[in-house]
Amino acid sequence: MKKKLLSLIIKALPQVMKAVKLTNTSFREHVQQRDAVIQVRLKDNSVAHHFIFQNGHISSGRGLHASPDVDVAFLNASVALKFLKPVPDQADIIHFVKNYQVEMSGDDAATVWFATLVKKINSGMWKQGTKMPDGSTRFVTNTNGGPLFVYVKDDKILRTTPIDLTDDDPESWVIKARDTQFSPKRQMTVNPHALSLKSVVYSERRVKYPMKRVDFDPKGNRNTQNRGKSGYVRISWDEALDIVADQVRRQKTTYGPGSIAVTHGAHHQMGNVGYWLSALMRFTNILGATLMKFSPISWEGWYWGAQHHYGNSLRLGLPGPYGTMEDCLKECEMIVFWSSDPEATAGLYGGGEGSQRRQWAKDLGIKFVHIDPHYNSTAQAFGGKWLPVKPTTDSALAHAIMYVWITENLYDKTFIANCTTGFEEWKEYILGREDGTPKTPAWQESETGIPAKDVTSLARMWASKKTYLSAGGLGTGFGGACRAATGQQWARNMILLMTMQGWGKPGVNFGNLQCGAPVDLAHYFPGYAEGGISGDLTRTASSINNYVRMPHVVTVNPVEQRVPREYISEAIKTGKAEAYLWDGMSLEAQFRKAPYPSPGNAEIHMIYQYGGSSFGTTMNSSRRIEMYRDEKVEFVVSQSIWNEGEAQFADIILPACTVAERADISEVSGCAAFGHHNQTQMNHRMVVMQHECIKPLWESKSDYRIFTEVLGRLGFGPMYSEGCSELDWCKRIFDSTDAVNFTSWSKFLKKGYVVFPPQAEDMRDNVYMRWMHEGRKKDVPEPHPLPGDYSGDFLDGLQTQSGKIEFLPNSLKRGDPDNEERPVLNRYKPAWEGPASGEQVKAYPLQLVTGHPRYSFHTHMDGKNSHINDIQDHRIKIDGYAYWIVRMNSIDAADRCLNHHSLVKVYNDRAGVICALDVSPLVARGTLKTYESSAEFDFIQDENGKVLDRGGCMNLLTPSRTQAKGTTAIAPNSCLVEVEQWNNSWEVRDEKMALGS
Repeated sequence: MKKKLLSLIIKALPQVMKAVKLTNTSFREHVQQRDAVIQVRLKDNSVAHHFIFQNGHISSGRGLHASPDVDVAFLNASVALKFLKPVPDQADIIHFVKNYQVEMSGDDAATVWFATLVKKINSGMWKQGTKMPDGSTRFVTNTNGGPLFVYVKDDKILRTTPIDLTDDDPESWVIKARDTQFSPKRQMTVNPHALSLKSVVYSERRVKYPMKRVDFDPKGNRNTQNRGKSGYVRISWDEALDIVADQVRRQKTTYGPGSIAVTHGAHHQMGNVGYWLSALMRFTNILGATLMKFSPISWEGWYWGAQHHYGNSLRLGLPGPYGTMEDCLKECEMIVFWSSDPEATAGLYGGGEGSQRRQWAKDLGIKFVHIDPHYNSTAQAFGGKWLPVKPTTDSALAHAIMYVWITENLYDKTFIANCTTGFEEWKEYILGREDGTPKTPAWQESETGIPAKDVTSLARMWASKKTYLSAGGLGTGFGGACRAATGQQWARNMILLMTMQGWGKPGVNFGNLQCGAPVDLAHYFPGYAEGGISGDLTRTASSINNYVRMPHVVTVNPVEQRVPREYISEAIKTGKAEAYLWDGMSLEAQFRKAPYPSPGNAEIHMIYQYGGSSFGTTMNSSRRIEMYRDEKVEFVVSQSIWNEGEAQFADIILPACTVAERADISEVSGCAAFGHHNQTQMNHRMVVMQHECIKPLWESKSDYRIFTEVLGRLGFGPMYSEGCSELDWCKRIFDSTDAVNFTSWSKFLKKGYVVFPPQAEDMRDNVYMRWMHEGRKKDVPEPHPLPGDYSGDFLDGLQTQSGKIEFLPNSLKRGDPDNEERPVLNRYKPAWEGPASGEQVKAYPLQLVTGHPRYSFHTHMDGKNSHINDIQDHRIKIDGYAYWIVRMNSIDAADRCLNHHSLVKVYNDRAGVICALDVSPLVARGTLKTYESSAEFDFIQDENGKVLDRGGCMNLLTPSRTQAKGTTAIAPNSCLVEVEQWNNSWEVRDEKMALGS
């Protein structure tokens, strides 16, 4: 009976496909992509049928075909019927394939093509977007700066706008504080860079076609020394993919495991399918390659320092945000913004939701204090006392504040007694009894430049008022002082400051109202760090929820070799490197050394580079030029959207498309493990269907499709894709989440988003650390640390050995007890590059501070002739060229005879960068303020052989040295430079990269 039913279904399938082809454009286009003969049969050949696709036409025949391109053989009719269901159970599919109950043989590309075609019988009928009165269709996408409506007509983007919520969306939360009622605007705010999406989609800087370096011969002279100099010639996709696949095979057979390294920028475009922890991780695992291991480069001081005092290793050492917004508005009397400019950083993957809340705080009379060498955007917007601390000296100021608290009995003795260990030893150090130097306000004045009287006044006011500490851009970390040579000192001191004031009692916590909104976190939707479609259970957070809820093939990278992103240049150039890798599973994991090459693995001889440029986000980044030109690196492929950064050093360039040209799905600000519950920065929890708003432009393809086609040439295409298109994966992700409880798939596709209702007022999260202050078990929703980290009962105490906040961390006593650069007792040590650097300061007297960019997300949206270049606070156009901006104090500028908006050379013994000068009294003397992460790297060699750049790549100037021994923490904000007028003409390289048209 089942065989008869199977025969009927297989016989009817061609007729179904023909009917679908008439009405389904997506299906019809897919049919036309390939000619192939597909054979479907039972293993005993009792049922057999073949389908012939030729020139877009479909025909079929009974029985076996003499030479099918693809042969699909089912164990029996029962398996076949389950496999061929219109909406099959994916767990069944995986089981059948893994256990050889379904066998597919033949051409890999044809197999993937046919599997996708079958799925398009259903998915091709799905209606997406909302028709508008002007004839356009309104789609939705999600960017690194928030979600957007994208209006499209005739396959062209007309405009993008922020998303206004409607009456159909859930009501917004309400907070009642001090006889005032607060509720957020019913609009999803976005960062400015999100609104430049259209300009970067159509940018002439797009990589339009596959390209090959003109003097690269994969079978002859590779001319590695000319990378970054040579031009390019257009080639076909087939030629490009064949070269890549051939080079992969050559690497594996010539050198063995580990010789291929997959590298990527700090971040990439949003999406649970297309993000690097998803599609790229799956690709890397199946390929088998050395993985470039990132470190928490925006949170160094917290991960390498602060967490040892109280835990939270899986949160990168950051405090949680739970309940803090309502608590702050109800109870707080003062906010200290320390190295914190939320108006510039404006959240992480979100927009300026916090701006409205900080205005509420000001309206309520909450005082603001700003500790920063720059009177930054937040200070300018809301006012308050400014303490212009010298960069890298913040810890001296923190110690002096604690000195006042101790000598004047202004600290919470009960909390110290009940919830901490080691305070008496700390007290002895602060008072100077341990080392002979009392950490008085007068002592810190020569270090920080802050008058002693101001420090004493701040300390007393802080202790007399219920005070929130905004440490870093999000208020709970992110950038700033934690990214200097003294970064781990500073972050550790932030924990100790809050501990001495009774962290967790009403009005006393971390935050600046950027995070902590009462959105409902109970509803599950995966963040990008949960691994998306990667199938990786060890290097992503997939095993917590994602893999259990969405069955998919597990992928395991057989190459255990890892190289930290900051060390890959040295690893390749010298053949050796040793570093410490990020691992949040425990406090002690960071003490393990990772050698390169690892035992049994080859050195790196091929680089597969993906995503944005690392020149703008890697310290002393001119090292990367030498790396790419090293003769040991025999092949470099760059999978890039735009001609920027790494692309100019590749042998083969594969053009990827933008987020507007592919399907994906994500939650706004949904990071998951790397920023657990980061979506509390948003006023509304929104899940977004990232529509394929337009077809990929020119010959670009999505990253997912490129990976599929590369692996298809290596025999792994079906394993990678599981027969799914990106849209199919979106449906699988959607079905695995709690979004299904609030909307249907068809409605979600049309509308493009769904909003989860907020928490009911009587069901809101408890305030972070209130449980500890009141002597209860942990009652906030974060699941970390892991059960085995608790010394007592589960949820009883912290992740530390004592279960308490430790002034002298036991984890450092055990793991790194003799490290003078990261001592167990958090002593003040001047920065190895800073005000106390002696002769270096004489040569380079200005301290360069590079914050996270305000108008771009790392390298995304910067450059590319985007609309962001027109913002004069981001770049200044001089003689038609958009120069990066550096800010200097008016007196410092006058001393050097420099004028506002003049071109200057910022330089040290590492490199030079040509910038436009912004002269301002809002920057402390002796300090230069700018942003990092320029996407442009427009370089020449100067007369001394050092790199000179006019693109704005400030990280050419920053040191490659780590904050402290035993860490991989970068220190870009410990950077001494000098500035001089730039009067030379700029000689454009005649060998400049040319991608053609």
